Amino acid sequence: MGYTSKTLISEIIAQSLTTATPNDLDAPVDLLRIGNTFDTNVIPEDIIDRYITWGDEEINAALSELYVTPFCELADFETGLLVDINEYNPYIITCKRCPFNIGDVVILIEGNFQERHIINEVINDVDRNIFGTEDAIIHNFSVNTTRIIRAKFPEPIALMSSRLAAANIYDKYFAAQSDPDESKFGQYLRRQARQEINNILNGRTILHGVHRIGRRFFSSSLTDRYGLPKVTGDEVNIDDTGGG
Repeated sequence: MGYTSKTLISEIIAQSLTTATPNDLDAPVDLLRIGNTFDTNVIPEDIIDRYITWGDEEINAALSELYVTPFCELADFETGLLVDINEYNPYIITCKRCPFNIGDVVILIEGNFQERHIINEVINDVDRNIFGTEDAIIHNFSVNTTRIIRAKFPEPIALMSSRLAAANIYDKYFAAQSDPDESKFGQYLRRQARQEINNILNGRTILHGVHRIGRRFFSSSLTDRYGLPKVTGDEVNIDDTGGG
């Protein structure tokens, strides 16, 4: 798996899908499904992984002049359990309000045993301390001996990867069914991702916890920057990441 996950891509693409035709009119229907079974409107998981890889390669190529790539996950938050995880409680209930969101990767550690899971549900929106996971938690974790660590790539790497992958998947599997050209939604996602790349290249966004190799970081008095696209009036072509 690359910088993002299938959960994050599903969340982004689902924002653009507003209609569907269910077989059962009395039951809700999933507008987007990802899996390994042959069925209508199901995108195979290996295809999702391939689009993630292509997006990650674009990010690595653009940022390798400033940072050592590929990037590695960092542990950026740690907390503990409020309630044991066992056959009676399958959820992660933390002892305090946590900044966990759908798509976040959490690692449950107890002694020499650990499990890695992806958050797919925030059950308590008020206290934000009850979370569901994509896969069932196998091990029984105790309150006093369990650590919960969130592992993520430096921000906004995962978001950039999600937008690039989602844009290409949307254009391939949804927009291309009715129009051979790129969709406005796909163009919008790519522009957002490449704007973040420009922000990193020009020092407006600093990636923390990553080894820097760009010469601009050798001295705080240096004011050089890589070239940005030329600006005509109020228009900036964000897709152009070359020098102007």
